[in-house]
Formats: sequence, structure tokens, C-alpha cells
Amino acid sequence: MDRKLRSWAIDRPVDGSPFALPRGVRGRLAGWIMKYTNRKQDEILQLLDVSPGNRVLEVGFGPGRLIGLLAARTDAAIIYGADPSPVMCDAAGRANRAGIEAGRIVLSRGTAERTGLADGSVDRVVTVNNVAIWPDLDAGVRELRRVLAPGGTAAIAWHGGTAPSAIGARLRLADDKLQRIDLALRNAFVEVRRHKLTTLDVFVAGTRP
Repeated sequence: MDRKLRSWAIDRPVDGSPFALPRGVRGRLAGWIMKYTNRKQDEILQLLDVSPGNRVLEVGFGPGRLIGLLAARTDAAIIYGADPSPVMCDAAGRANRAGIEAGRIVLSRGTAERTGLADGSVDRVVTVNNVAIWPDLDAGVRELRRVLAPGGTAAIAWHGGTAPSAIGARLRLADDKLQRIDLALRNAFVEVRRHKLTTLDVFVAGTRP
């Protein structure tokens, strides 16, 4: 990652953060923290409303908890994951080995701006607790829109909600940053709704059928 790149939401370089691009021992520790702070992800499944046969993409899957939930609790045909970190690809791969061996889960290196998937190749796309460390919000949203098929749904979640953890409460985004996410989605999608879950603020956007 280019060391000149900065988060669109936090005016500092993103490449040095173990959460933006987990590496080595610090990266593995960051993965453990992600497992803890992202442990209440069941509500995301309800918002995604995955139908039998849907193709789902998670951007920034980290240690792979949500990937596992998607495989275990939905009838998705295939679940793709894109993450820039080799450490997280390895951790998520170990956690979801059975689904990968069955061909139902496909994990690869990728970012919000470059997922590596073809146009209109998925029906649902979700990203949890990484939108604020994207270098370019608008480019990331455009990529999510590009890979979605007609009638598809995108969900972007960040720390917040009605009862966040102590860590999550400190990481809440200011209202102006949340409004930026809303505007970026409205520029690319036909419908945008905002939800407050237990530990997450979630934007859900749809494409035309």
C-alpha cells in the first residue's frame, strides 16, 4: 500500500495501522481484536436478506467470522471474500477450510477499490468495520456498485449502534463522516437506508432490478 495514502475519514496514513493492513505479530493480534469487536454480526445477516442461490461478497473479511456465518446460516450459492492482508487471508482460510474445500467459499487478496470480481457478479456485498480506513470512499462505493447484479444489495457497517463495546464507542464516526457515506451511496445507488444495530451503524443500499 502506498505510504502517501490516507484514510478519507481520518487524516493520517493508513498503511501503518495493523487494522488497515495486518502484518506479522501485530497483525495477528489485530485479528484477535477484530474477532472480539465483530462478534455480534448475526444482525447483519438479517439486513442482507440473502436468498437461496445468491452470490455474496464480503470486502475486508479479516479473520473470517462473517464469512463463516454466511456459510452456516444462509443458502448462498457461493461466498467470496476480498481482503488486502495475507495474514487475514491465512487466518480466514484456516477458520473456513471446510467451505473452501467444498468450493462454496472463495477468498482472495483485494481491496474495496479493487475487489478482483467481474461486473455484476454478486447479489449481495457487505463490509464491516473497515469503511473508515479506505483511502478513497467514493472509489470504494463505486466498486461495490460495479460488482453488484441488478436488484442487488450493499451493506456498509461501522462501529456504533445502540450498545457498542467500549472499543466500538471510541471508534464511532462523527455525524459529518456518516453523512459522507450516505451521500457517496446515494450518488451510486437508487435507495439508501440507515440502521442502528446493537454494535453497528449500517447503511443498506440497493440497485435497480
